[in-house]
Amino acid sequence: MSSSGVAFQLLLLAFIAFTVSGVQKLTVTPVRGTYVNISSTQVRDCKVCTGAGRSQQCSPSLVIKDSAPVSMEFECSRPQDVFRVEIVRNIECTTKLCNGHIIQADSDSLPLLEFNRKFTWSLKASATKALKIDFNNLGVRQINPSERCPDRHSYTLQAFQAAGNVAVGKYCRMGHVGSAQILNQGSFSLDVPAGQKLQNAQFDVSVGEEIESLAKITLTLPKGTSSSELFSPNYPDGFPDDGVMEWYFQVPDKQKTAIQFLNLTQPRCVTKVTAVEYHSTGRGPSVRSLTDPQPDHIQGKFALKLRNCKTDRRRSDGSAGLSVNFKVSSSSASSSVSCEVDMSKVDGLSLHVERLRSASVCTMKINSVPKEKITVTSKSTLTFQDCFPEDVQVTATRVIKCSRLKDCPKKPDRLSVPALPPCFPFPLSSVTWALHPPQGGTVELSSPTELLKQSLPGQQCNDSIIITMADGDGTPIGDFCPQGAIKTVQIHTNMSVTVSRVAGKALSTPLKHMLSAIFKEGIAENYIFTVFPKRDTPVLLATPGWPAGMKSSTTVSWIVAVPPKMDAHLMFANLSQPKCSNRHTRIRVQRVGYLEEDYSRREDGEAESEITVTSNFYLNMSNCKPERGDFSVITKVTLQKSRLLTVILSVVAALLVIFVIVLVAVCVVIRKKKKKLSHQVSIYNPNGTIFLPGHNGFPKTHEDNESHVYASIEDSLVYTDLLRKGAEMGVYGGFDTHQPFTGHSDSQKPLVCSDADRDDMPVGAYQQFQAPPLPVRPPSHIHPLVVNMIYQAGSEEDLSPNLGPRLEPEGGN
Repeated sequence: MSSSGVAFQLLLLAFIAFTVSGVQKLTVTPVRGTYVNISSTQVRDCKVCTGAGRSQQCSPSLVIKDSAPVSMEFECSRPQDVFRVEIVRNIECTTKLCNGHIIQADSDSLPLLEFNRKFTWSLKASATKALKIDFNNLGVRQINPSERCPDRHSYTLQAFQAAGNVAVGKYCRMGHVGSAQILNQGSFSLDVPAGQKLQNAQFDVSVGEEIESLAKITLTLPKGTSSSELFSPNYPDGFPDDGVMEWYFQVPDKQKTAIQFLNLTQPRCVTKVTAVEYHSTGRGPSVRSLTDPQPDHIQGKFALKLRNCKTDRRRSDGSAGLSVNFKVSSSSASSSVSCEVDMSKVDGLSLHVERLRSASVCTMKINSVPKEKITVTSKSTLTFQDCFPEDVQVTATRVIKCSRLKDCPKKPDRLSVPALPPCFPFPLSSVTWALHPPQGGTVELSSPTELLKQSLPGQQCNDSIIITMADGDGTPIGDFCPQGAIKTVQIHTNMSVTVSRVAGKALSTPLKHMLSAIFKEGIAENYIFTVFPKRDTPVLLATPGWPAGMKSSTTVSWIVAVPPKMDAHLMFANLSQPKCSNRHTRIRVQRVGYLEEDYSRREDGEAESEITVTSNFYLNMSNCKPERGDFSVITKVTLQKSRLLTVILSVVAALLVIFVIVLVAVCVVIRKKKKKLSHQVSIYNPNGTIFLPGHNGFPKTHEDNESHVYASIEDSLVYTDLLRKGAEMGVYGGFDTHQPFTGHSDSQKPLVCSDADRDDMPVGAYQQFQAPPLPVRPPSHIHPLVVNMIYQAGSEEDLSPNLGPRLEPEGGN
């Protein structure tokens, strides 16, 4: 018998039971591939024993793995009230097949029927694909984990994750769940209470799909009206962080499905957000938050994905994680909606309705005529039979043109989203304005509310509004959105502007107009953009059609406004140059009001990839006729403080520092001079010589100095009548020298020489001086005279005063 076809006859166990003296004995023979786990559910003095005599071993639990018969006995008369039996079998799958199926069978003659039994199939999938359990035509239905199945047969599906085991759901027999897939490892178990017979059934196990969610549950909804309740994993506890759970619904044609949230618990997210995604064939995903109204008219097959965020598990306030209980209802769809639409009220406006899915049962009629595509330009009646928003796409187009420039409106035309009548059942997905200027004219687009930015790598559009510009032949110019730096766009050709929302969302009718259009005189370039950068916000400017190259032999210019005291730093990135067959590609930068160019570059030359411009400037690019390759470039413009201003400020600062240093030096010198002058008090000397007190101090007295001390004295030079002659002369110099003077009256103040403070005055030189008379002083101020005058012998010309130590002149030798 093959392992894939072996039935669980009591899960491949043979039991022989008998009771002796209140002790129940059993003989168990497990079959290869299974093992039995007998464990106690209560703390009681009842054990299961194996062996006999001295080799007998007793414990609260027993695991039997070998295929040989094992005899056991229980130390209590009713072990079924104490012990629980679990029978486990392993199923493994490779990338192609699995080695077994889930087969359940039972026999009513075995005593294990009196135990609570759990049959577990341990599942292991390959590394790349999921493991799939097919419930065949029987099907199962999910129930609340707190509920019990009517037949008392309850199934539990678990997925083993690195963070722990996840209970995918609890199920009962007979339901709309047709299959289940799990990643990596898991288990599928059946709980049967004591005394309940095991119902025969088989669930095929096979290799599944490559899924990204931890599990994928497939439901097949029947024709007519039906409903099913579903629960998130681990319900009512929290869904695993960053986890994804998927349900896939197979719905018959001409039926609609509604999703209704019955119970919802939102987590506190640290990163990412919780969301519900709806995926339908032929349509892009529709993403909604858990608090948004969920769809109630989904037609055909679809998938529902529940995404969790990274929750804050550190909080101790008992906040729960994500848990959802929702209801899926399906019913026959037969509805008809009629609406009268009048597009003639707005000049050049038309409405377009297109059926998207060929498998849809939607029927559209205009004035009772069935159509696959409907275009409304005047007053018409539209009828929609069994149509839903996912089946139909609605767009609007308005043509604005002028044949002669003098006849064109002088005021800008506001590009606003047209309002549809309330009876119209579907929203607008996009609005397109086709702008046709007169021959030689130009279309100028301006943003009256917010400046625009081009959607580029590193400058993505986070806003929900996307503005797509294209030439009249359909060549794209670029995608733009609000909150940028582009004020106006001028295009020298027919063009179109399309406004839509990201992710296919519907346009809002009261949406403010994003642009205004006016026709003006022709321009030399094909495109001109006016840009007003902001400080600390780099602006990316791309050539028209990026990432594709510019059209052959076309030119584009950007007029960039640079605020005062600022510089613009330009960096040319993502530059792609072609090989030209005619003319050359050019990149030029020129300041406004200057004749010379600041920057010039061709495809066959080398140039710096960065440049700094000090004022408003033109950035011009022109394409050649390429032989191969494309011309495209992204320019990054960043405002920064002006370098010239920085240099000027640096020079001014340096001059200011120098001035301060000079000023401090002058102040110090003046202060020293004042301090010096404050000490220079003229002191009368009877010899006619003055001295300036200060750092020199007062002159030494005759007793203090050593001018009268000699190593030897000649007798011929000693005059005994020195005192008498000195009295006759009336002069006694501080340095023993005679200086004639003409004195003043005692009432006059002492005079100070006008050259006393001159720095160039020689020090120690004899000068004729008219000394003032001695002031009247107290006797204590009169110094005693030297009693002996000593001269050296020599002629009169050789007579010189003995000045003693003297101050050398500044700069002297």
